[in-house]
Formats: sequence, C-alpha cells, structure tokens
Amino acid sequence: MQVYDCVIVGSGPAGLGAAFELIQAKPGVRLLLLEREQVSSGGLRNDCKMNFTWPIGFPLEYWNADISARYLARVEQFLEPNILPQKNLTTYQKRASRIGVELLMIRQSHLGTDGGLRLIKDLLARLERHGVEISTEEAFVSVDREKKIARTDRREVGYDQLIVAPGRHGFDFLRHFMKENAISYTDNSIDVGVRVETRLEHYPIVKDYYDPKFIFPERTRTFCTNSGAAHVVQEKYMTDDGRPYYSVNGHAYSHEKPANGLVNFAILRSVEFTRPIASGQDYAENLAQLAMLTGGGHPIMQRIGDFRLGKRTMREGLNDDLYDFVPSLSSCTPGDISLAMPSKFLRSIWKALKQLDTIVPGVLHPGTILYYPEIKLYANKPLFLDDHFMAAPDIYLIGDGAGTSRGITGAWASGIRAADGIKKRKGW
Repeated sequence: MQVYDCVIVGSGPAGLGAAFELIQAKPGVRLLLLEREQVSSGGLRNDCKMNFTWPIGFPLEYWNADISARYLARVEQFLEPNILPQKNLTTYQKRASRIGVELLMIRQSHLGTDGGLRLIKDLLARLERHGVEISTEEAFVSVDREKKIARTDRREVGYDQLIVAPGRHGFDFLRHFMKENAISYTDNSIDVGVRVETRLEHYPIVKDYYDPKFIFPERTRTFCTNSGAAHVVQEKYMTDDGRPYYSVNGHAYSHEKPANGLVNFAILRSVEFTRPIASGQDYAENLAQLAMLTGGGHPIMQRIGDFRLGKRTMREGLNDDLYDFVPSLSSCTPGDISLAMPSKFLRSIWKALKQLDTIVPGVLHPGTILYYPEIKLYANKPLFLDDHFMAAPDIYLIGDGAGTSRGITGAWASGIRAADGIKKRKGW
C-alpha cells in the first residue's frame, strides 16, 4: 500500500491551493490528488470569474477583513489575474443608493469557460512536474481514521494528512463523511433563486462592470453575471436517496469566442432555518423535486411578460415579436415558476428585480427569461478544531462544500490556510 504525506480529495481551487502551498513549503512532499471526474469539476471550470475583494467569497464565520486580505494577496500573487476595468458607474451607484440598494465595487478577472479549462490543464501539469500524483476518475469513498487509510473505489492508500475539498457538487458526500466520522456540523441555510437571461442592450451595465454585485433588502443579491458568449446551463445533482434533479447555472466563454448578444445572472434569496433547525440540503432537494415535477423533469423558464400577467409561458409564445431571442437553454420547460417556488423567495426576488429595473432600466423587458431553480448549497458548517479548518485529527475540510468559501478565490485561500496549518504542525 502506498503512503503519502498528504492526500487531497478534489481538484478544484481549494484542493489546488493546498497542493501548491505544500509543494512550495516542502519540495519532494508525497502528494496524491484525487478527482472523481475525468477533469476537474471545480469552480475554475465554469466561466472562471474571480473576485479579489473581501467579503465576496469569504463567509464571515471564518474570515475577517484582515485575514482575508492577507490570503487574497497570496492568491493574487500566485494566479496573476488580469483585473478588469470598471468605468461609468457613478449613475448606477446613485440610483441604487436612493432606493436602499448597494452596488459593491469588486476587483474581478474573467477567463471564461474555455480559459478556465486551459488554466486547469496548466495547473495540473505544473503539479505533475513537481512530482504530485494526480488520479482522475477515482472517487474517494471513506477513511479509517485510526489506521490513517483512505479508501477509494479502486484501492486503499495511507496518509499522514488528509484534505477533503469536494466543492458544491460534493456537498452531500461531505455531509455523509462528517456523519460517519462523528464530525459535528450544522446545515441550516440555503440560497434559492432564478437565473435571469436577457439581451445585452437591456442590461448594459455589464459593458462597464463584468459581474456587478447588487445587494438588496431581505438578504437578496445578484450573483454570477455572464455576458459576451454567454449561456445558461443545467447541472445535474442527486438527492440523498438517488433521485436526479437539475439546477440552472450560467457561464460564458472568453473574448476569443463570438458574442451572442445575451447576458445572464442569478438573483438569490438566502434563508436560515432556526426554529426548528432544519437541513438546508434536505429542503433544497424537496424544492428541486417539486421543480422537476412541475417542469416534467426539466427546469422551468418563464418570460417576464407572462409572469407580470400571472400566466404561464407556452412554447409557441417564444416568438420573434416582444420575445425577441432564442433561450440559450432551450431544453427547459416553458411554464409558471410560481407553482414551484415558495412565496417567501419569490416575493423578495420580484421586489429586487423591480428595484434593479429602476437602477438599470430595461432588464424587465417582456422578453427577459427567468429560469428556475438555481440553488446554491453552502450550508455545511463543520465544527473546526483550529483556525486552519482541521475538523478531526489530521483531517481538514475546505472549499465551498465545507462552507469555508463561496467562490474560486475564497476556495483557493481556504486551501492555502489549511496548508498553513499542516506546515505549522509538521514544521515544514
């Protein structure tokens, strides 16, 4: 049986951040990087937009301004991003301020989905040149903490340190992992919303600010804006009992791809369950199953013009009159979102969209499409033993799936922070 100084589960930004920090600290360190997919399925793969301003991507339970600033500087030094310019935003800021909305000014870079895939390929090649063993299509299954053995669907390997960084897609796996290993955690929050798609001319702010971050009342915000060669996509998830469901997402290619004249972004409402404390994961699965039932096994899409009139969208209504573009995710079922989304989320989101239309007039054009559901699972909150995300002796949980980050830069920073803990304890 092979034995490693550190086994890292997940090749997303959290796992990569940890790996690079460890090989820099100890040349020749024996590292195994496991990835269950054929290629990395982390945040670098979808659109690859990165935010370099606190608090975007940094959950306040684990990060403050000073700590995140230090780690962001290290992330930026390594990734060397090309920061996008921002201009002509004064009018938008004034409009937002007058109605109680905040437009956050965030330093951003954007590589696009194609650029992200190139970056992943380069990063993995660099790790291999440093002697890191990378095994794709190998799923981590369980751990024997007493014997320090990690089990995969292929083999058993020994480890001295174990870093588990499964990302949002591994949220449910991580929940089971924590239960099996008696790691205390909470899972009581959820982000639910819609993805908005419209013509670029109806949301021109993106010409001056690639991913504008609006914060609305009632814990509602815009998230993950894509423009240029932009598309809405669906992502497949599985419930705890094995039933598939889809959540929508957005991505865009780099400037090397021809633009399609569309823009999409998410608008999300956050909720925490307190009395009683309930599982955000279980709640998300039930919402998603209701959406699948309503949409006949597909996400739902509805035109703003139909939503305003309180009627469902029909396939024949997607015409070349007011409805003047072809939906980029045409496999969605035209329907009525209000049949599937709880009113608490829907009211807050519709209120925010009306405020957004005051700030950026035109976004609520009758032809604008709402896709549902878009659900973000960041709710796992392990009880950590130290400030470096150690959740059990010699086991670290990091990244979006573990609730230590919300995005690429925060995930990478959490990987560095876990590696710092290992370096300190091992004297590397």
